Amino acid sequence: MEKTHNIVLITGGTGFIAVHTIVKCLTAGYLVRTSLRNMTRQDEVKKMVLQAGVPENLLTHLTFVKGDLTVAKDWEIALKNVTYVIHIASPTPTTRPKDGHAMVKMAIDGVWNVFSAAKKAHVKRIVMTSASGAVLSGHKNHPEKFTEQEWTNLDGAIDAYQRSKTRAEQEAFKFALDNDMELVTILPTTVMGPILGPDFSHSQMIIKNILEGKSKHLIKLSFDIVDVRDVAQAHVLALTQENIAGERFLITSGDHLSFKQVAHLLKDEFKAQAPYISTKEVPDWIAIMASWFIVQLRMPVKLLGQNTACSNEKARKMLGLTPLSAKTALLATAHSMFDLNIIQNNQSKG
Repeated sequence: MEKTHNIVLITGGTGFIAVHTIVKCLTAGYLVRTSLRNMTRQDEVKKMVLQAGVPENLLTHLTFVKGDLTVAKDWEIALKNVTYVIHIASPTPTTRPKDGHAMVKMAIDGVWNVFSAAKKAHVKRIVMTSASGAVLSGHKNHPEKFTEQEWTNLDGAIDAYQRSKTRAEQEAFKFALDNDMELVTILPTTVMGPILGPDFSHSQMIIKNILEGKSKHLIKLSFDIVDVRDVAQAHVLALTQENIAGERFLITSGDHLSFKQVAHLLKDEFKAQAPYISTKEVPDWIAIMASWFIVQLRMPVKLLGQNTACSNEKARKMLGLTPLSAKTALLATAHSMFDLNIIQNNQSKG
């Protein structure tokens, strides 16, 4: 394959987006080196890559390296002979430190450590995963669709996760500008799509809880959904696309659904397998009170009463991305969870 001499370093190789990005890079003909905090998970990553349909012979193009965001020396070794970097690793709502300030610091430290090593290695371009949360958070009065021109309001009432993504992306652009480096950022909305192994992100946990009937009362929140395969493809397209250095790209299907609509879609599709799905909504004030005791609610309740719809026009025009529908992404998530026996529906009703 023509691109096999180019090594792409993908940080955080066990993550949901990262594994799908590894798949896209391998099938595009790249040599892939991916970082792991725990090197014992190499076989797990390989299994997920094969689960996605990658031919077994391409596993020879996949190698692993130790990489901890907080350890600078890891990245000088990881970046040796690398042509491109896809920086995905960052603390998430499921891996976050209890201290929000520590979460922000870890994300920023990761940028500085990875980017400093990339500068020494003279990489051609860095593509970094940010999030729509770095655009839309803290804007209570914003009726229009959000675009890449906007940034999260750091003075608003925002969660530590959105703060960490915003600050890390800002630091990344500052570093790239100061050091004359090419940087492109990818900002996915709520990411769904096929799960390849037992580990998955906070977004897919929403689907698991709905299917298992654990989300008995849904909060009144709507959000854009995107398929992880489109997110991964956007990263790969951004590696070599000309005239996009310095750009941000929101990645979304363009479909904007509420939790209630998601629950109805799943209920229609999985009546037999998931008999306990609830479509009942709860008033905002109850959701806010519940968030005092339920950690998982603390991030979404900060978006109650706010528009969160995003535009995909720029990604369509400049990257040539034609995204899958939200329904496709959601059903792929659910079907893969049933296929992997992740869904437990042995509860007694009520």
